[in-house]
Amino acid sequence: MPFNIPILLTWLRVALIPLVVGVFYLPTHWLPLADRNLAATLVFIVAAVTDWFDGFLARRWNQTSAFGAFLDPVADKLMVAGALLVLVQLDRVNAIIAFIIIGREITISALREWMAQIGATKSVAVSSLGKIKTAAQMTAIPMLLFHDVILGIDTHYWGEYFLWVAGVLTVWSMFYYLRRAWPLIKEKAGSL
Repeated sequence: MPFNIPILLTWLRVALIPLVVGVFYLPTHWLPLADRNLAATLVFIVAAVTDWFDGFLARRWNQTSAFGAFLDPVADKLMVAGALLVLVQLDRVNAIIAFIIIGREITISALREWMAQIGATKSVAVSSLGKIKTAAQMTAIPMLLFHDVILGIDTHYWGEYFLWVAGVLTVWSMFYYLRRAWPLIKEKAGSL
């Protein structure tokens, strides 16, 4: 396993996930709900920034690796899934939208794994649609974690809005990737 700053940042992101979740399980007399919301929001934002920064540094310093390419999306998916599950438990996110987002991530990860095994990863490479979906998610989740008004902005309202946008883009991008992979899926299914 290679060890460099980009991979260290990715491991940091993995380590921050339990903090985003765990802060909500602290006793109220230790940390009031508003402070837990703020702490979880800040930790999630730090984790999201490491997501951008580790990729930037890996490319800039030419420190990309197969292990980093594996760990980075796993960390991203764990971060989003952990936050969404907490938000469902706190009744800030509809379980259906959380299921759609998490289900899509599992489906596309499995599709990418299979496409890599048959040597066709370019068919399901990350598209701009997927990047917009991720941006909508990474905007929505901290707003929903914060769950308050700041500078006159109702973060819960806008967080829900951006999460539904992310949900629509999630389904759209899933069908986009499946459509691109479909000819190979049909070809391989016919040869079984």
